[in-house]
Amino acid sequence: MNLVERYKEPTPRFFRILRNIGIALAAAGGAIITAPISLPAIVITIATYMAVAGTVATAVSQAAVIDDRSSKKE
Repeated sequence: MNLVERYKEPTPRFFRILRNIGIALAAAGGAIITAPISLPAIVITIATYMAVAGTVATAVSQAAVIDDRSSKKE
């Protein structure tokens, strides 16, 4: 299964929820990073980590698929 086929397969429910949480984290982190007001450095650092964690969680969750082949073998 190549990468394109993997992304076209259905995603399990748990990973869909995790993907949506990751999208929210990435969006919130990006909004804080690009805020037009001056924020303390610790807030910017935390927002950066939120954006990175959200992006990684989204990408990994989207790659998880339901494998029908394993259930057919049993």
